[in-house]
Amino acid sequence: MASVRQRSHGNETNGIDESGIKKAKTVEEEKPKYWDPLVDGVKWIERYAEPLEKFFERLPDFISTFVATFAVFTFGATLRGEWVVILVTALKQISGHTQSGKNMTTEDIYQLFTSENLKMENFAIIFIVSHCVSLGMYFSIGGFLHWYFYMKRRHLAHEWKIQPTKWLSPELERHEIMVGTFSLLISGSFSSFLACYIFNGNPCTVYFQFNEYGWLWFILQFPVMFIYSDYTTYILHRLYHTPWLYKHFHKLHHKYKQPTAFSVTAIHPVEIMHVKLTMCLPLFTIPIHWTAFYGVILYNYYHGILDHSGINFKAQWWQPWQPDAEFHDQHHEFFHCNFGFNMSLWDRLHGTMRKTTRVYTEDTYHGEAPEIDSEEAKKIMEKDPEVKEYVEKTKTKLNETN
Repeated sequence: MASVRQRSHGNETNGIDESGIKKAKTVEEEKPKYWDPLVDGVKWIERYAEPLEKFFERLPDFISTFVATFAVFTFGATLRGEWVVILVTALKQISGHTQSGKNMTTEDIYQLFTSENLKMENFAIIFIVSHCVSLGMYFSIGGFLHWYFYMKRRHLAHEWKIQPTKWLSPELERHEIMVGTFSLLISGSFSSFLACYIFNGNPCTVYFQFNEYGWLWFILQFPVMFIYSDYTTYILHRLYHTPWLYKHFHKLHHKYKQPTAFSVTAIHPVEIMHVKLTMCLPLFTIPIHWTAFYGVILYNYYHGILDHSGINFKAQWWQPWQPDAEFHDQHHEFFHCNFGFNMSLWDRLHGTMRKTTRVYTEDTYHGEAPEIDSEEAKKIMEKDPEVKEYVEKTKTKLNETN
C-alpha cells in the first residue's frame, strides 16, 4: 500500500497521465468483499508467530511435545462440546454424587420425551459458554496448525505432507471451515443438552465414583468402550459409503481429497449426529464411569484430528493397534476403502483394506475396485488423468520390486 501511494504521489508531480493515478487509487481503496476467516486468521497468527517460535525453541523437546499434544487434545475435547460434559461429570464426582437409584426404567425413557418432566435448568448458560469455547478453540488451535504447516512450511511439503504435491483449493478450504463450523454448532448443541441433562440429575447410567460397580468393571470398561466405539464407527462409516447415503450425506466430507485439521468436523449434520448418538448409547444402556467413556472419546477425537490433518503423523511405539495418519488420508484419496479409524483390524477382517494393485474411484462402491490391468481400469484411465498417473506410477514401482 505504501508503494502505491508513493507512485501516485510521483505521478501527480511529474505530470504522468491521470489514468495511472486513478488506477492506483482504485487498488489502494479496494477492500475485501467479505470476511475470510482463513486469511484474517493467518494474518492474526503471523502477528504473534515470532515470539511464539522463540518461546518454543527455549523449551526442552519433551515439554514442547507435551504442549503440542495437549493442544491437540484440547482441540478435540472442545470441537463438539464434550469438554462441558466432562466438566459437569467431574464436578459430580468431586461433590460426592453417586448413580444410586438412577438405572433406566420404562418410565425414565418416557421422561426423555416429555418436557414437563425434563429438568434443564441453566441450559442457556451452558449452551452459550460451550459454543464460545468450541468456536474459540476451533479457530485458534485449528488455525495455528493450518498456518504452521500449510502456510509457513508449504515449501517443505515433501518433509511432512502425506500428499505433498496435492492441495485443497482456497475455495475448498473456506468451504470446509464453513461446513465444519455449522456441524460444530449442531453437535455442540447436543453436548450442551447432554451436559445440562446430567447436571440436573435426569436418568442415565453414568456413574461418578470409581468403586460403585467394582474395580474390575472399571478397568474393563476402557477396552470395552474402545472396541464398541471403533467397531460401530467402522460399521456406520461403511453404511455411509453405500450409494444412496454416500451421494446424499457422506459425499460432502469427501469433497476434501487432501484433508486438513478443519476437515474433521466438515461432515453433514445428519451424519455427525447419527454417529454422535450412536456413541452416546452406553450412557443410557450400561453402567459406565464418565472417565472411561470420555477417555475413549477424547482418544478418538485426538486421532481424528491427526488423521485428517494431512500431516504424516506416525503411531507411537505403545500403540500397536493404531494405524498411521496415512491410513485415513488414503481413504480420502481413494474413497471406498480403509473405513476404520483407530484399528485397521476391521478392514482386514472385512476385506476393505486398500490394495495397491486396484483402481479406486468415487463410483467403485463396496470396495469392488478393478485390477490395474483390467479392461474396466483402462476405461477409467481414459476418463481420469489422475487415475492414469497413479496406475503408471504403481506399475513402475511393481516392476522395480520384481
